[in-house]
Amino acid sequence: MTTLAIVTLLNLTRFPSSSYHYSKRFFTHTRKLNHFNTPKFSLSSKTPFQRRRLRYFNTSAKVTMASDTITAPYGSWKSPITADVVSGASKSLGGTAVDGSGRLVWLESRPTESGRAVLVLEPQCPGGEAVDITPKEFGVRTLAQEYGGGAFTVSGDVVFFANYKDQRLYKQSISSLDVSPIPLTPDYGVPTVSYADGVLDTRFNRFIAVREDRRESSQNPPTTIVSIALGNKDVQEPEVLVGGSDFYAFPRLDPKSERIAWIQWSHPNMPWDKSELWVGYISENGEIYKSVCVAGYDPSVVESPIEPKWSSDGELFFITDRESGFWNLHKWIESENKVVPVYSLDAEFARPLWIFGMNSYEFVQSPKQKKLIACSYRQKGKSYLGIIDDVPGSKLTVLDIPFTDIYNITSGTDFLFVEGASAVHPSSVAKVTLDDNKSKVAYFNIIWSSSPDSLKYSPYISKPELIEFPTEVPGKNAYAYFYPPSNPEYRAVEGEKPPLLLKSHGGPTTETHGVLNLSIQYWTSRGWAFVDVNYGGSTGYGREYRDRLLGRWGIVDVDDCCSCATYLADNGKVDRERLCITGGSAGGYTTLAALAFKDTFKAGASLYGVADLKSLVEETHKFESHYINNLVGVDEKVWFDRSPINHVDKFSCPIILFQGLEDKVVPPSQAHLIYEALKKKGVPVVLVEYEGEQHGFRKAENIKYTLEQQMVFFARVIGGFNVADNIIPVKIDNFD
Repeated sequence: MTTLAIVTLLNLTRFPSSSYHYSKRFFTHTRKLNHFNTPKFSLSSKTPFQRRRLRYFNTSAKVTMASDTITAPYGSWKSPITADVVSGASKSLGGTAVDGSGRLVWLESRPTESGRAVLVLEPQCPGGEAVDITPKEFGVRTLAQEYGGGAFTVSGDVVFFANYKDQRLYKQSISSLDVSPIPLTPDYGVPTVSYADGVLDTRFNRFIAVREDRRESSQNPPTTIVSIALGNKDVQEPEVLVGGSDFYAFPRLDPKSERIAWIQWSHPNMPWDKSELWVGYISENGEIYKSVCVAGYDPSVVESPIEPKWSSDGELFFITDRESGFWNLHKWIESENKVVPVYSLDAEFARPLWIFGMNSYEFVQSPKQKKLIACSYRQKGKSYLGIIDDVPGSKLTVLDIPFTDIYNITSGTDFLFVEGASAVHPSSVAKVTLDDNKSKVAYFNIIWSSSPDSLKYSPYISKPELIEFPTEVPGKNAYAYFYPPSNPEYRAVEGEKPPLLLKSHGGPTTETHGVLNLSIQYWTSRGWAFVDVNYGGSTGYGREYRDRLLGRWGIVDVDDCCSCATYLADNGKVDRERLCITGGSAGGYTTLAALAFKDTFKAGASLYGVADLKSLVEETHKFESHYINNLVGVDEKVWFDRSPINHVDKFSCPIILFQGLEDKVVPPSQAHLIYEALKKKGVPVVLVEYEGEQHGFRKAENIKYTLEQQMVFFARVIGGFNVADNIIPVKIDNFD
């Protein structure tokens, strides 16, 4: 239940009067509103929520001018980081590769094109224009396992990619962009067969990929590793190379195409719980005639191997978390069928396998014929780029670059392409040139940015502070990134503390990062404090920390989020009476559970969040269909007890819900259930639904609308300030 983005818009029809009509049965709101000039009414005739709001309106401090700054209540500050800026800067990266000439190819998702993903080629000369590879009638995205990833592969002058509309694989020449892509897989009439994580097999002139086949069942589709023949005039049905397990990833060929490695796992495990690494031996006719399990076969060793990769001389490397509980680099000694560590460190050299195509390390060419490995690792909330010298007593050399978060690494001819970010850099790709000894960075240049205009907002940027706070379990702490309000044009009213928006990340087995994210700066530049929590169960801190959530989802995450908010209030950082919480997907579940079972927060926003665990198990997609077994257990009574929908009587504060109507991870019925129940109970509630959106919002107009409506919703229900932006608020049931 991880997420890809944020935001939301209904089908809107704009009328000449500038009022809006929302074409959903949940909304009827045609009155023109400026900011939120609401009808006047007496305190005595209104609900507690309305009375609280009016009192805040009546006592809001006046705005006063100083010589260089404006004194105004937190939350009321005007900022150049608008929702339009945020939605327009929400390009995301879907992977990188290098073509035969050494130029970078990247996949970017464009909210301004309704989320269409496009392959782009690096300019031939510095300062030149990047070139779109993908024709306008195509979009590069796979729906394998819903979350996709690994949607394209580059080999020399050719790119292989999955097309979003029909989910077929295509082949395209990078140097002849006037030639249309050629389909490689059958057209089944509907997009029910998806491919991902592919690799070219030059020995047999075929393409090998993971296939998810939903023709017979969308709830439990078989996943296999298949080969797709190339060079034939007619498209042929792919042949199954490996099958029998529930899931597969990372099919990787050795340099001679004589061996193939892959990762597999089966229910009820998720790939980060327990998985296996296999190697298959390929016969003269292209079939796998023998296979051996390299890691994960021993029931006494709990491990989750990931990212197998062959070196140029045919040695198999991979990452696993055996023994130490941290994902570290290992290699296979084939002659002894033995696994040995390459370098050991209490740090994470990989991330959980939510999507295909991750690339956390690369082999580096060395003039001295040494086997060098460029890698990224994460330790105590920060990422590092390093070079490992694979010799007895391997050593790690840390490279100095500006990124504090690193995701993927792609090896070029004499350089590395590094995907990363920092507190002052949004998600970016940098070209990192090393010195002759491959021990220092000689040149660092950002060649792609998700938000190239972000530098103009530098004076408004709030930099995150990594905080460690006590949890409800004595002796166990958790972590978060705290962003204080920041705007050079404003100062707060004397004695006032800022409202807090706490974010609970999705997953839940994933991690939030302290990097420049304009959607966070949207809040802080308006006078909000913002905290992004890595509750117990998050990744990035080893298996022991990750396993805190096993059997305790809805308890540990909720407790840690509440503990974090309380910690900040106790230390005078935020206003205890204006604590709000937001989250998407699994983070939406944590939001709803916190509002149902705790009284820490005064309002909340759930984006495609889980309300009913039993319904989730029955309706969600195959990849996560047994996820609840480990997070909560198999007892349906426990599912019932931890489902917010079954405890509507415990909700007492306002909630706004956002939902994509094509979501197959958290079905729309979840939002409907909680909305109807809260509306019936009399709790202030809003439901906003988006047609054409799935799990995570991709369209710029929806990203903008979701952000603005959260802002004005919280301003109205917790009070204390007027928002500076001219936002027409949606009608709040049981409130307006």
